[in-house]
Amino acid sequence: MPGKIIPSKIHSQVLVVFLNRLLAEQLSEGDLGFLEHKYLCINISDAGIKYYLSLKNQKLISVASQNIVDIEIQANLYHFLQLAARQQDSDTLVFQRLLIMQGSTELGLELKNFLDGLDLESSTEFTKIERLLKKILPLYKRIFS
Repeated sequence: MPGKIIPSKIHSQVLVVFLNRLLAEQLSEGDLGFLEHKYLCINISDAGIKYYLSLKNQKLISVASQNIVDIEIQANLYHFLQLAARQQDSDTLVFQRLLIMQGSTELGLELKNFLDGLDLESSTEFTKIERLLKKILPLYKRIFS
């Protein structure tokens, strides 16, 4: 996979810029405070990409790969895209063992509750992303399934 060629630090930095813009309101209101001084790893298993994130001064930051993370969330790219497009919920993927969370149960629940509570309909950016993902997912499934 081409993603393996690029260091995870660069992947994480790109994701952090995107998320800081997308979640600017929630970050400024302190809604992600539960991530302060915590290390989150998002592992896209089939792409060989791991994102390492934390929160500092109400901003998501990219951190060097950690030997110890507080929570790691692992799935393949298709399932992460399904979550982002709201075509699948996290509980279903967890029960089907397609989404795996390891580490702090408390942190995992706080993250899940934050994501479930997002008012995505009021975000024009998310609406555009969601529309694009819904168009891409059937094509992705046909090509890679």
